[in-house]
Amino acid sequence: MKAMVYRGPYKVRVEEKPDPRIEHPNDAIVRVELAAICGSDLHLYHGMMPDTRIGHTFGHEFIGRVEEVGSSVQTLKVGDRVMVPFNIFCGTCFFCSRGLYSNCHNVNANATAVGGIYGYSHTTGGYDGGQAELVRVPFADVGPTIIPEWMDDDDALMLTDAFTTGYFGAQLGDIAEGDTVVVFGAGPVGLAAARSSWLMGAGRVIVIDHLDYRLEKAREFAFAETHNFTHHQDVVVLLKKLTGYLGADVAIDAVGAEADGNLVQHITSAKLKLQGGSPVALNWAIDGVRKGGNISVMGAYGPLFSAVKFGDALNKGLTLRMNQAPVKRQWPRLFEHIQAGYIKPSEMITHRIPLDHIAEGYHMFSSKLDDCIKPVIVPAA
Repeated sequence: MKAMVYRGPYKVRVEEKPDPRIEHPNDAIVRVELAAICGSDLHLYHGMMPDTRIGHTFGHEFIGRVEEVGSSVQTLKVGDRVMVPFNIFCGTCFFCSRGLYSNCHNVNANATAVGGIYGYSHTTGGYDGGQAELVRVPFADVGPTIIPEWMDDDDALMLTDAFTTGYFGAQLGDIAEGDTVVVFGAGPVGLAAARSSWLMGAGRVIVIDHLDYRLEKAREFAFAETHNFTHHQDVVVLLKKLTGYLGADVAIDAVGAEADGNLVQHITSAKLKLQGGSPVALNWAIDGVRKGGNISVMGAYGPLFSAVKFGDALNKGLTLRMNQAPVKRQWPRLFEHIQAGYIKPSEMITHRIPLDHIAEGYHMFSSKLDDCIKPVIVPAA
């Protein structure tokens, strides 16, 4: 099969790899029909995440058709079209039984924190991802869901991670009716978090970014008021002025490890790898939210140290909540929102790229070329 493979920082290409095979009776093999490049894939692409091995295939957002099932699979059959959450989880362990699918205890021997994730280095289990023609899906009775007949394929794809993660981020903010919510980052997860904040009862949604085309999308897709942080000397002072000098009620960090805005932080993290990620957006959230406010962290960070202003968070009495999104737990409610016409996740998509051209796709997305916000990969193209 053809698959994207990692050859080192900023180096990916398409190669022929052996077709995946059934390794456990509860596995399925899925032929990928659509995949996507996620902003967190760029952390891998840039060499930010540890134990990203040569030859690894990225891609944790994909939908496709079941080609083969293991002998114990009961809920799927060959020919079913499925959407696959980015979490790999067993469904029965201590954590899965509590809905913490992203922290499954049985799918990742390499960590005690995160569970398994498709195509996200050996830190999350070493599973090859969906930026390929075929992918092995473990625990096929638990993770994949048959795509409803009424659902658009692009919407289903966006629910495998990006939109669902943003929705989960808004949930973790514990938004009360009328709250002012500030979202740092206008990438797909930030856009989804901003749009979802209205569904949680927000009275005002502010999005902070430094790219004008992404801020335009935030106004169009998420109905948010927007501010380009490069136009202001101090983002925290800006937020205080916008909120009667109290601060926002809720802040959502949808940026993560490679946040711009502070040269020293960016160099020590993204360039020198001395931190698990640049905490610029997270520190802005801590300083820009009101005392007693809530912070939700959706941006991906590595496991190394990061210089977070934890003392400020303590002294302000903040509540910080974070996790990799337990995707499938959110789907029933999101399905209802899509059917009711409240959301259309596919509106975030800006580009479609053949699998053969995925190196160019990564370069375009990484370098913020052609107003790229969410690129979709089409293996059959």
